[in-house]
Order: sequence, then structure tokens, then C-alpha cells
Amino acid sequence: MSDIYESAANSLGLFNSTCLTKVELRVACRGIPDRDALSKPDPSIVLKMQSHGQWLEVDRTEVIRSTSSVTFSRVFTLDFYFEEVQRLRFELHDVGTTYNGLKTSECLGAVECTLGQIVSQRKLSKALLRPGSTVGKTIVTISAEELTGNDDYIELSFSARKLDDKDFFSKSDPFLEMFRINDDGTMQLVHRTETVMNNLNPVWNTFKVSLNSLCSGDHERKLQCTVWDWDSNGKHDFIGDFEATFKEMRGAMDGRQVQWECLNPKYKVKKKNYKNSGIVILNQCKIIKMHSFLDYIMGGCQIQFTVAIDFTASNGDPRNSCSLHYIHPYQPNEYLKALVAVGEICQDYDSDKMFPALGFGAQIPPDFKVSHDFAVNFNDENPECAGIQGVVEAYQSCLPKLQLYGPTNIAPIIQKVARSASQETHTEEAMQYFILLILTDGVITDMSDTREAIVQASHLPMSIIIVGVGNADFSDMQMLDGDDGILRSPRGEPVLRDIVQFVPFKDFKHASPSALAKSVLAEVPSQVVEYYNSKGMKPRVASQYQAARTFGP
Repeated sequence: MSDIYESAANSLGLFNSTCLTKVELRVACRGIPDRDALSKPDPSIVLKMQSHGQWLEVDRTEVIRSTSSVTFSRVFTLDFYFEEVQRLRFELHDVGTTYNGLKTSECLGAVECTLGQIVSQRKLSKALLRPGSTVGKTIVTISAEELTGNDDYIELSFSARKLDDKDFFSKSDPFLEMFRINDDGTMQLVHRTETVMNNLNPVWNTFKVSLNSLCSGDHERKLQCTVWDWDSNGKHDFIGDFEATFKEMRGAMDGRQVQWECLNPKYKVKKKNYKNSGIVILNQCKIIKMHSFLDYIMGGCQIQFTVAIDFTASNGDPRNSCSLHYIHPYQPNEYLKALVAVGEICQDYDSDKMFPALGFGAQIPPDFKVSHDFAVNFNDENPECAGIQGVVEAYQSCLPKLQLYGPTNIAPIIQKVARSASQETHTEEAMQYFILLILTDGVITDMSDTREAIVQASHLPMSIIIVGVGNADFSDMQMLDGDDGILRSPRGEPVLRDIVQFVPFKDFKHASPSALAKSVLAEVPSQVVEYYNSKGMKPRVASQYQAARTFGP
């Protein structure tokens, strides 16, 4: 092992924690202050987790329009580590829309606690701490529930016909809420559909919910379903409700329908000839077996790891100690730290430990033409290096042989790895998933081509991690990470799924180095599962995988 590689690996101090269990968190708020005398807030909760002194966003709820009290239907699913203090921050935002359609967000305050506190109490209520550390009147309640071993999801498609008309000058704007009735008689919101405007015969979008969230695995547990007429002032009109069970819903499998009368108890008492306030129809109930990341890995799926390194002139002359590419005999540079941090994790899931290492933005021998997808070992026929140590050695060896140049174009490398990933789409087994790590010191110059390449790659078994090295302003790079919105190609085509994770290395300079790997790789397991589940591709069972492997002498 080279000294510089050993130094980087030791300084990272990578560790593995064993997840004790998964928990689902549900959030409700009451007493949210009005914006002004005429308008109520549009609340949303942003969940953040503290990692080595930094607050990192984990997930966020939907936005609920014009309300001061809300129970969000979005569920946060977290790994619970008994041996770690997992600090959480629930930020309450009022999300508005400006005249030109752009989203605005005002943070009204936050609640901080640990996951252990929520789990131990099962339900935790705290007053919102407003900006300036003053206590507000808003109360945030977080409920915790341990996930059982049943990871199946249920896909449900609801519609209704002949709903009561609650509006004078137009038809009702119906939406459906589904609650699970718990053993203690309390009700837990499972799902809230979108609102279908001006329609007494709505067809709501198909949605997925875990079997655990729906009924805690109890097929005969009562579910309370309520239909409302949406009003812009937040005071929605009750249309009717009904009770159901998952056992009844299963009747909608195989193309059949299940129907319930939507009843308004007040009308039933007051009106002699009252029958119902409409019919709610379940058009489809589909059970989706959700396989885990470990199911695929243990079934033989290999992680194909590729690294791409920025060799543009903005990095500085590698012979100068101020250069981002300067090789110090004992202290690894940021490129090496990021490479080792991510590579050390990925190499455990690749049996041959051979990794393609690519470069971009340099003039390369023998003719010194600019290339944006060259092999760091200068062997275009076989750009693979033996292990992460081999990548480090190839990187060190190539620096004196090339001329740093530009511009910073990364679309060619994304397209190159995507071509390899596209070969996997012709197989019917989950055998290879591709991770491309791009290390760059500046904002890319081919943004349009990169957006197009990412949109096309989102259809493939592929994830992209971009680490910004150095002190440049990387704010424009955040648009490639779909966390804040849907990335679109220049033609307007949206990504099929979010496959990009961008982080600036400078955010982790003062944190434990292993925090970088934890941050950039956190989304990969869910991206792997999302891709294969969307394709209906099941993992091979471990026995099949072992039987299919070829072992050397």
C-alpha cells in the first residue's frame, strides 16, 4: 500500500454502524400564525439531522395550503442506531409563490430533539422555537412507530361518483383522507390524495403506501376514509365518510372493483330519503413486494464504481504547494481524501475490485489535445485500476505527464458510463449498478449537455456523485441535485428519478472525514432499490447467486 493511500485511509477513520431498526415519524402542527389578517400560511416541515456539527436535510413533507393546524401525510423513515445520539431538527416553513411562479420559503422556526427521545416517548410535543430563540405558540407533535419486518407496499387507485355538491357557483373540489384506527382508538393519517377541482366524479392519482403504515400488518384493522370538499380558506366541507379494511380492499385485485357508500351522518338523520353522499370506488389494489438494498447485494448485484477527476487549469500547477493537485508526501489532498472516502465503501460491493479511473479537462500525450474522457492510466482499452490503491497510484503517476487545461465539461464522462449502464437494461436480472464519482474544482461549463445526460441516465441503473473540491462558489451546481426541485433537460424532459448527489468538500473540512462518505452515499441504497423495483426486477436469492458464481482454483 502506498504511503499516501495509507495516510488517506487512516485519516478517514471509516466505520460501519449496525442499524438496530427503522422507525417512521409523522408530524403534526397546531397554532401556526397567520401571515396577515387575510391569509393563512402554507406549511411544510423540513427534517434535518445533525452530522458532525452540520445540519443536513433528510426529507421534507408536502405543502398544505392555507391552514393553521395540519397533520402531514408524508412519513419520514429513519434508521435508528441505539449507540448513536441522532439529533433531529424539524423546521417549519411557510411556502409561498411569487407573481412569476417561483417558490418562496420563510422559516417560521424549528423544534430540536433526538430520535431517542421520540422513540422512548412514542409521541413528543414541543413548542416551536422561532428565529431569535423566542418560544412561539405553535406546537409541533412528532409520533414514532417502529417498522415491522413487512416491507410490502400497496398500490391503490380510488375514484368516486355522484358526490354531493357543496359549492354554490361550481361543483365540489373533492379530496380523500385515509386514517388507520390504532389499538387505543386514536386515528393516524395514512394518506391524503390531491384535490380534483370542480368535479363530482373524481379520479384520484394512484398512490403507494406501506402495508405497515396502512394497517400495521393487520388485514382486518379498521380504516376511516373521509371525503372533503376543499376550500381555499382551509375550512374544508365534510362530504361523507366510510370504514374499510385492507381485507376488503384486496377484493380490488385482478381487475375487480370494490365500492363503499360515502355517508354523512347528519343527512342520514335529517333527510327521509337519504341514501348516500356518493360512492367511493377502489379500482385497483396491487401488492408490491419491496426488496431491500441488501436483498439485491446478497443476490449478487455488483456496484460498478467509476471515478472521474478534474484536470482543468483552475486547479493550479501540481508542482506548486497551493495547487489542489499538489502531492504532499504525508498529507493527502482533497481529491485523494474524497476518492478514498467514497471508494473505500464502494469497493466492498465489487467482487473484482477493478475500477475505471477517468480524467477530463487536460491536454494528454502523445499529441496533447484536450480530452474530456481519457483514461488516467492512459490505456483507453482498459482504464481499470486494481483497487482504490491502484486508482490513487494511477492519479499520482499521470500528473507529471499531462497539461492541465479546460474547460470543465462533464457530460462526455456521464455519457460514457451511461453507455455501459445501458447494456444492463438488456438483461432481466439485477446484476450491475453503476456509481460515477465526479471530483471537480469548479462550476461546470457544459450545463445544458450535462442536464440532458443526467435526464437520460435517470432511466438507467446508475447514480452520480459530484464532490466540489476547493473553495469555489458551487451554488449553481445545486440545481443538478434534485432535492430542491425536479431537474429537467433543456428540452423540458424531467428526470425519471433523482440520481445526483452534490456536496462541496469544504463543508466537511472540520467534520470527521467519514462524514463525507456517509453524506454522499446515503441516497445510493434507496436509488438502487427504486430503480430495480420500478423495473419489477427481483433480486436473485443468495443460493442462486452462489451457484452461478465462478470460483478460481
